[in-house]
Amino acid sequence: MAFTQANLSLVAYSGNGFHIWHYTTTDAKADIDTAGYFNNMASEMNVGDVIHANTSTGGTAEYGIFCVNANNGTTVDVADMVSLSGSDSD
Repeated sequence: MAFTQANLSLVAYSGNGFHIWHYTTTDAKADIDTAGYFNNMASEMNVGDVIHANTSTGGTAEYGIFCVNANNGTTVDVADMVSLSGSDSD
């Protein structure tokens, strides 16, 4: 699938160029961490920004955090998602 800007919200901006974002999508985490997924936000996202994400919301949803690890002004890349989904044994 593709990035949907309406599903991205700015949670916090520190004033020194650091942002915390939230993103929700039916896309899988593997699609999101593909270089170029967030290219439409190249002018807004900075290296080091974090994105809290709800992924695969149309199936088995996962929750985690991506970190922007590269942005050359046109191509944005994020590192693999650090999962916070955990397990529920009860």
